[in-house]
Amino acid sequence: MQQNKQSLFPAFQCLSIPITLQKEVAIDHDGQEVAKCGFKIGGGIDQDFTKSPQGYSDYGIYVTDVTPDSAADRAGLRMHDKILQCNGYDMTLCTHKKAVQIIKKTNVLNLLVTRKGVTHM
Repeated sequence: MQQNKQSLFPAFQCLSIPITLQKEVAIDHDGQEVAKCGFKIGGGIDQDFTKSPQGYSDYGIYVTDVTPDSAADRAGLRMHDKILQCNGYDMTLCTHKKAVQIIKKTNVLNLLVTRKGVTHM
C-alpha cells in the first residue's frame, strides 16, 4: 500500500520575513552610550532545546523577549520569531555566543526571520 506523500511530509506553515532594525542609542548607568535592540534571544547549536522554557523544537536562534515600544517592537519583531539570518550571516547553525556577537556588531540589523503559522503577509 502506497502512502500519500503529503501525509509523509506535511507543509511547514511559515514565511520568511525581512526586518530592518535600527538600534537606539541609550545612556547606561556609567554614562556610556550603548546601542539597544530591544529584544533577547535564546537557543543555538550549543544549547539543549529540550530544556527551553519556550518549548522550541530545534537548535535555532529564537527571539525570547521583545521590549514594548522598542526598536525591535516597532520594526515588527515578535517573540518566538526564529532568526535565520542577520546582516547576511547564516544563523541556522550558530552558537548562542556567536549569535550575540553578530547582533551586537552593528547598529543596523537586517534580519530574516521565520514566524510559525504565518504563510502570507
